Amino acid sequence: MESQNSEIDNFVARMKEGIWLLGVMSWMFGIADRSIAALADGMVMAIELVQLFTAALFFFCWLFLKPGKILGLR
Repeated sequence: MESQNSEIDNFVARMKEGIWLLGVMSWMFGIADRSIAALADGMVMAIELVQLFTAALFFFCWLFLKPGKILGLR
């Protein structure tokens, strides 16, 4: 029973890490896309800067959500 719980905990931890990594790659793609869109026409508009800074803010927030072991629970 204990080994089964350990396997499930291990699977859940790996799943969380995988979802987090997928999110990192998605945010990096989004920032690159917004950067290219902002610079493509040679003029940077205010709305493009707002979109770029918003995507960057969400990306940095996502980095702080990295799953890990919570100390003190076990």
